[in-house]
Formats: sequence, structure tokens, C-alpha cells
Amino acid sequence: MATTKQTQAAKQNIKKAQAVWQRMSSQAHAKAQPEGRKRAKPGATGEGNFYHIAVRPKEEFTTFRTHDIGKKGGIERVAGKRASGSWDDQAWLISKEQAHVEGNTLVPDSEDAREVLKTLGSKPEHVQGDRFAAKPRPNVPEQDKPTAAQLRAQQRNIKKAQAVRWGARENMSGLNVHDTERCYVRP
Repeated sequence: MATTKQTQAAKQNIKKAQAVWQRMSSQAHAKAQPEGRKRAKPGATGEGNFYHIAVRPKEEFTTFRTHDIGKKGGIERVAGKRASGSWDDQAWLISKEQAHVEGNTLVPDSEDAREVLKTLGSKPEHVQGDRFAAKPRPNVPEQDKPTAAQLRAQQRNIKKAQAVRWGARENMSGLNVHDTERCYVRP
């Protein structure tokens, strides 16, 4: 059991340490920690495998998911989920094999990278290291919808559904009437 002298000495030592800690700067605090300084943000050092193009601030989102677009390790989309439950692009990651930097400009080397940079609302501006910032793709007002791309996609989907429907009818030869009714895809 600790004596009263030991207890008093421990309390004085704690007060001395707290006083020293309060006089220290935040950088000195980081160096004093056993783990050392806080780790660098991804893309801040310029030593990574991707160029990061931030489209929206990450503070708008609560959860994040990364999706490979096309081949694995080439282009990735970072999607963020808002508190309301809607998902949107937060950032794009483009492999250094598919793009390079000339001055402060990100230049695509592949068709996929060119397509991603074309869909952005503005040219990516260099921030630091491998980090760039751009505006999100423009919002299309409801009065201008459906767009040409939406109409093309709609037509493709209709043709796919028709192919499945007519394929189901052609594959029904040799079945009895009751089987035909079950297999038939109604419009």
C-alpha cells in the first residue's frame, strides 16, 4: 500500500507533466506520442498507385464504398452514402498506369481514363501530391429528361426483354399446354 508521501509525490508529478504538456505545441504533442506523427492522407505524398480526383467534400457523406470500373486496379469510383440514404460520387481514383501529370494538368493515357475525365463537370485542378479536385458532372433538369442516353438505354432494355420473351416461346416446343402457360412470360 502506498504511503501518503508517495501519493503526494505522484500527484505533484502528474501536475508537473500536465503543465509541461499544456505548454507544448501540437507538433510537439505528435512527436511525443509513441506512434509518432499522424499518417499522411492517401495521395498526399505522391508515392501511391492512383491519382485521387475529389468531386464532392467527404463531409457530405457518412459511409463510403469503392467500385472497380472496368479492369481491376485501373479506375475506381468512390461512392458516398448521405445521411438521407442517397448515394453519389465522392471521388474517382485513376491508376498511374492510365494517366500522367504534365505541369498541373492530369492527362489521360487510356480510353477509360479519358472517358472519366470527360464526364466530370470541370477539369481536375492539382491540389497536392496525387490529389486533384473537380466539380461533379452537371445536374440535368427534369424538363430536359429523358436525355438521349436515357432513351438509348431504355430501347436496349426493351429489346432485351423482348428477346427473352420470344426466346421463351421458341423454347417451348414439345411441352404440353399446362407447361406452356407456366413458361410464358406475360407482358
